[in-house]
Amino acid sequence: MFSTSQLLLSLSYLGVFLIVFAETGLLVGFFLPADSLLITAGVLAAAGKISLPAVMVASLIGGTLGNALGYLIGRQLGPAVFSRPRSRWFKPEYVERAHAYFERFGSYTLLIARFVPVVRTFAPTMAGVGKMRWSTFTQVNVIGSVLWSVLVSLVGFFLGRVVPHVDHYILLVIGAVIVLSLIPVALELRHARLRSRAP
Repeated sequence: MFSTSQLLLSLSYLGVFLIVFAETGLLVGFFLPADSLLITAGVLAAAGKISLPAVMVASLIGGTLGNALGYLIGRQLGPAVFSRPRSRWFKPEYVERAHAYFERFGSYTLLIARFVPVVRTFAPTMAGVGKMRWSTFTQVNVIGSVLWSVLVSLVGFFLGRVVPHVDHYILLVIGAVIVLSLIPVALELRHARLRSRAP
């Protein structure tokens, strides 16, 4: 079986860029292992096999450009997809709701989504569908890309330095990262539920 470590060592930084770009920019890329890729890259960097700064830069560029592409896809295709009044799944009012939501919570949503697999793929497209302002989207896109690329890579690097044979536990580490990233989402959903119950 071709492991993530072998993939990284074979494709190097171009592989990091392409996988992160596809996972964040192409809707069909939601299944790609960007989190595990960055954590594994951090572990390999701790072992001196690859450069941690280069991994961060490749991921940062791939994530920023990928999110921008996802936004443009939503902005360009959204009106056509959601313009059918009798459609069961893609109704015009959904665009209005998305627009109102991203005007109010867009920045926060995009930052949190960057750390949540699958959601990370679809959030920028929905921001485009909701016509979130490009200037705001770009700022949050760059900030989110920097935070995600640096923090996730550093998690792998730190674990590679302090935990012997951490590469044997990559799936467990990724699971822990996903759970931690979902905590803010769960808290926000809880707060929203409490606000809806308030008189």
